Amino acid sequence: MCMNREGATDILDGLPVHYAQDLTKGGTQARIILGDQVYSLRITRAGKLILTK
Repeated sequence: MCMNREGATDILDGLPVHYAQDLTKGGTQARIILGDQVYSLRITRAGKLILTK
C-alpha cells in the first residue's frame, strides 16, 4: 500500500485512501454525509476511529 500523502491511493487494489487527520482538518472530529444521513467521525485519544450516526 502506498502511504505517502502525494499519491494517496492503494497500489494493490486501486481503492482511494483518505487520511483521518485530513478529514478532520487536524482536529478530532468530522461530519460525513451519505445521502440524507449525517455521520460523526471521531479520533479518540488512543488513536482509534469511531463512526456514529
